[in-house]
This record gives sequence, C-alpha cells and structure tokens, in this order.
Amino acid sequence: MRYSSEIQLGRGETTADTARTLSRYLNAVVIRTFGHGLLEEFAAHSSMPVINGLSDLHHPCQALGDLMTILEKKRRLKGIRIAYIGDGNNVANSLIESASRMGINITAACPEGYEPDSEVFEKAKASAKSEIIILRNPKEAAGQADVIYTDVWVSMGQEKEADEKRKRLKDYQINSKLLSCAKKDVIVLHCLPAHRGEEITDEIMDGPHSAVFEQAENRLHVQKALLEMLVV
Repeated sequence: MRYSSEIQLGRGETTADTARTLSRYLNAVVIRTFGHGLLEEFAAHSSMPVINGLSDLHHPCQALGDLMTILEKKRRLKGIRIAYIGDGNNVANSLIESASRMGINITAACPEGYEPDSEVFEKAKASAKSEIIILRNPKEAAGQADVIYTDVWVSMGQEKEADEKRKRLKDYQINSKLLSCAKKDVIVLHCLPAHRGEEITDEIMDGPHSAVFEQAENRLHVQKALLEMLVV
C-alpha cells in the first residue's frame, strides 16, 4: 500500500478494519509508510503476511538485497566489514540488524544527532558476534572496509530540515578520497535514488567499485523469494 488517498484508510477507516478487510482479499501485502507504528498496527490485525517495504524506522527488504549483493561480490558474509557513511536512517538500522545476525562487522559514521536508532543499536550489539560500532569520523569508518554504503541525506518527510542536514553531512560524502581509506577491492553500495554530488560523486557512482545497479537488480530477486517463502 502506498497511496492512502486510494484506499479507505485515507478516508477515515481504522487501520485495524483495513487490515481485516484486505486479509479477506489478498495473500500478502507490502506496506511502505512513514510511521512504523501504522505498519505494526496493521500487522497486529492482519491474518495474512505483512511485509515492511519501508518505514521511518526499518527497511528490511532493502537489507536483504544488500546481503545478496555482498554475497555475490565477496562470496561470503561472515567477517565482512561494512562502513555505513552518512545519516543513520532506516537503511542504517536494518543494516545493523542484518549485520548482527550474519556475523558482519559494521561501523556507522554519522554526525552527532544523526546516529542510528539507539534501541536498534543496543539490541543488535547485545546479540551480535561481530563488531557493531558508531563513530564520527568517516575516514576511520572506511578504514579497511570491504563495503562502503551510503544513502540520501534527506529522507522522505524530512524536507523542512534539508538545509541543516546537508550542512551537517557535507563531510560524509563518498568520494575518491574516502574510498582510498578502504580495501583496494572495496565495493560501494547505495539503495537509490541517489543525489549525485551530495552523498556520492559521479566518479564513484559510475566507477569500477560501484555495485549500485547490481544491488538495485537484486532487490527484485530477493522480494520475489520473500513472497514465495511467505505465500507459496
């Protein structure tokens, strides 16, 4: 579900009633929404599988595509070192959760006040058998990284704080200088759409280290696999 104006939920029907009704019609539903609470409420009243396509707190379907891409490129997950550079948003949260489960080391470099969700971080760190670190310095995070990952600086619903975020994140750009800190065979990931010239340069986006478009393709494949697992 994406366009609330096209369903009863956008016209006053309760989330619970919408969930119960659609459960009679569908085999599964994918919800993309800003507020994570709406998704949880919908799932609590649904009798069909509910897939989080994106919320302000998590982006698990994206993380599945990311893991597939890393596995394709590096032939393993355990022991891989990811450097996430930039805004500690929903993508960062799901990467941290995935890393804790798969034995991946992840270091997130974020400005003060833009860290990943503290509850997600603490829970992942407590159960992880790998390193889960948050720091400030992007060069330190990129040091010896197998994977460098970034996302847009201004996410959906954050337009009012766009100028401030760009100012705070200007030193967190993925460029050739930052890439020189990582391993020689580092791959670069971005969940797209990219704001070229902000969080990532054209040189890196289109360069030999970029796996961005393989990553985009893999989102399709993992989503198909997810539906098959839940529905068939």
